[in-house]
Amino acid sequence: MASNVVYHKIEELPGVIPVFPLRAALLLPRGEMPLNVFEPRYLALIDDAIRNQRIVGMIQPDPESGEDEERPALVRIGCAGRLTAFAETGDGRYLVTLTGVARFRVVEELSVITPYRQVRAAFDDFIADLAPGEGQDDVDREALLKTLKDYLAANNLEADWDGIRRAPNEALVNALAMMSPFGPREKQALLEAADLKSRAEILVAVTEMDLARAKGDASSSLQ
Repeated sequence: MASNVVYHKIEELPGVIPVFPLRAALLLPRGEMPLNVFEPRYLALIDDAIRNQRIVGMIQPDPESGEDEERPALVRIGCAGRLTAFAETGDGRYLVTLTGVARFRVVEELSVITPYRQVRAAFDDFIADLAPGEGQDDVDREALLKTLKDYLAANNLEADWDGIRRAPNEALVNALAMMSPFGPREKQALLEAADLKSRAEILVAVTEMDLARAKGDASSSLQ
């Protein structure tokens, strides 16, 4: 979903952003994440974001953080998205879409009176995220498509191959990464990849390991 605002410089992004911690969630630059928002604290977050710069940080709870489910520690890197779609459901929920803008590093979590959490965010390490298509010519598209075919075949899934063939490398890599069924650590590795080529390579490697593990489990069950 296209945004009406295009960010050209890191300085255009807010230094303090609200964050939405969500396990195994992955938002990437120019990727789209639909959210069904129903908790009061996140309804308040959306209300305030709409009144301000419409920027929300998606971030994972730290998988090593322990058992504090109400306020888990956060990983150090997330992705800021802009609210590009909003609808009320009539039963107290919001249906929203976040379109990824750029990754950020958490400098510190702030002490705030809002029911949702806020962090001081540094975008300096991720300036390249603002450039559409940056590094996509370096992606091994054939390896990516082969792995995708193998995964679909192993799981008896269909795909829109016409749409896949038309998709630019950036859109393809990021959409597949965001839709992948992997866990928090794999999702975080995909987020933190140095560039698009590295992200594609991680996606291929993780998918191949998953396929090999599934094949090994199937062989064991037949013995």
